[in-house]
Amino acid sequence: MVRILAISGYKPFELGIFKQEHEGITYIKKAIKKTLIPLIEDGLEWVLISGQLGVELWAAEIVYELREEYPELKLALLTPYLNQEVKWKEDNMEYYEYIASQADFVDSITKRDYESPVQLRQKNIFHVEKSDALLLVYDEEKDGTPKYLLETGKKKQEKVDYPIFLIGFYELQMIVEEENLKNNDF
Repeated sequence: MVRILAISGYKPFELGIFKQEHEGITYIKKAIKKTLIPLIEDGLEWVLISGQLGVELWAAEIVYELREEYPELKLALLTPYLNQEVKWKEDNMEYYEYIASQADFVDSITKRDYESPVQLRQKNIFHVEKSDALLLVYDEEKDGTPKYLLETGKKKQEKVDYPIFLIGFYELQMIVEEENLKNNDF
């Protein structure tokens, strides 16, 4: 059973998304929601993110939305280092703070500001070790930063049962087509 699910994926710029109103975000959120609901109904209690812009914060929004129907669902935001958002644009900082303000648990894995990429590797290891499964919005055909978390998850998979759910571009395209069919009443 998956009680704790780590979620991550592409950052907005990796998807060519530069505004919160981008249509693609809607489909990514729908795909995350579609994956989460059966897991929640099967006993999922916690969603774990590191708070990076993009898929992780969009997933947090979905968790908050799903809490209306599944109030037992909780969000943990465990950043790789302190103050990860301080150099972000103001609107991104406000968005992050909005997400963090509603999380059930917020902390940093390394209790210091950014020093080196080692902290990001430590975050990947921590998130995989503390979770029962991994959900990535990532397509192995399109390189991006989620590949490092995926590699860490695959290493754990070699030792224990550790489900990895991938939402790739094919799955996203299927969501787009489903939505178009619904909206066109065919």
